[in-house]
Amino acid sequence: MKRIFIDGSAGTTGLRIHQRLAERQDLELIELPEELRKDEAARQEAMQAADAIFLCLPDDAACRAVELANGTNAVILDTSTAHRTAPGWVYGFPQLSESHRQEVQQAKRIAVPGCHASGFIALVYPLVAQGLLPANAALSCFSITGYSGGGKQMIAAYQQPQRDKLLTAPRQYALTQQHKHLAEMQQICGMAQKPLFSPVVADFYSGMEVTVGLFAHQLSQGVGVEQIKQAYRKQYQGPLVTYTETAQEQGFLSAAAFQGKDNMEITVHGCDDRILLVARYDNLGKGASGAAIECLNLVLGQPQTSGLHL
Repeated sequence: MKRIFIDGSAGTTGLRIHQRLAERQDLELIELPEELRKDEAARQEAMQAADAIFLCLPDDAACRAVELANGTNAVILDTSTAHRTAPGWVYGFPQLSESHRQEVQQAKRIAVPGCHASGFIALVYPLVAQGLLPANAALSCFSITGYSGGGKQMIAAYQQPQRDKLLTAPRQYALTQQHKHLAEMQQICGMAQKPLFSPVVADFYSGMEVTVGLFAHQLSQGVGVEQIKQAYRKQYQGPLVTYTETAQEQGFLSAAAFQGKDNMEITVHGCDDRILLVARYDNLGKGASGAAIECLNLVLGQPQTSGLHL
C-alpha cells in the first residue's frame, strides 16, 4: 500500500485532496497531529516515510518543503505556483498530448496547473500545437471563479454574516496584468506573448468558466469554427476532459455547473467571424486537487479517475 503525505492539508486544496484520498482503500495517509503540522522535523520525517508528497502551500513554503524532501524517493506534486515553469518539473496536464501523459507517469517532480491556467491551456494548446492558431496571436482571456480560490481569508470574507455589500457582485481583479498564472499560460502553450487576462471572482463557493475569444482573422489561413471543433473533438474524449457539442442552459452557461466535480468540459460558441472557446470545471477540482490526484494515479499506475468525482 502506497503512503501519502499532504503538506499543507489545512488549506482548501489540501482539504479536498485529503477528502478524496481518505475515501480510498489502496492508499495510506500519513497525518501529523495539529501541534506538529508546521514542525520541520516532523514534516521531514513524514516525507521520508512517504511514497508521494502533495505540497499545498504558498510558493515560498513550497520551495522550502522541496528542500526538506531532498534525499527522499517520493514523488512530489506541488499545487503552488512555484515550479510550474521550472526546469526539471513536469507540468501536470496529461490530456495535452501522449508525451505529456508519459512524462507525468514517469515524473518525480510534478507541478499541478493553476486553476485559471488550466482552462486557458486546455483551449489554446491544441490549436497552437496543430497549427490552427499562430503562436504569435494576441489573445484575450476572461475567467470567472468561485471565491474558494482565494483561500481561507477570502472564504471567511464571503461567508461572514454581515459582509461587505461589494462582495455580492462579481469583482474583477489582477488589474495590473501581472497575475501569477500568466507565465505558465504563455510557456505551456508556446505563445510569443502573454494573453490579456481578466479574472473575476463572484459570490459562489466553487466553479470556474474560462473563455478565450477569437476573431476569424487571428486563425491560420483556411481555419474556421469546424476545424477548431474537430481538433477538440479528437483530443478531448474524456473522461476527465471532454469536448461537448452543445452545453447551453437555456441560452446561458453557468460557471458553477461542475461544482464539486473533478472533470472539465470544452465547448465552442459564436459564429465564423467571432468565436468563443469555453472551458468549465471546478477551480478546486480539475483546477487544483482533482488534477493533483489525477497525476498521482498516473504515477502509481492506477486508473486515471480513481478517487475522483465525475
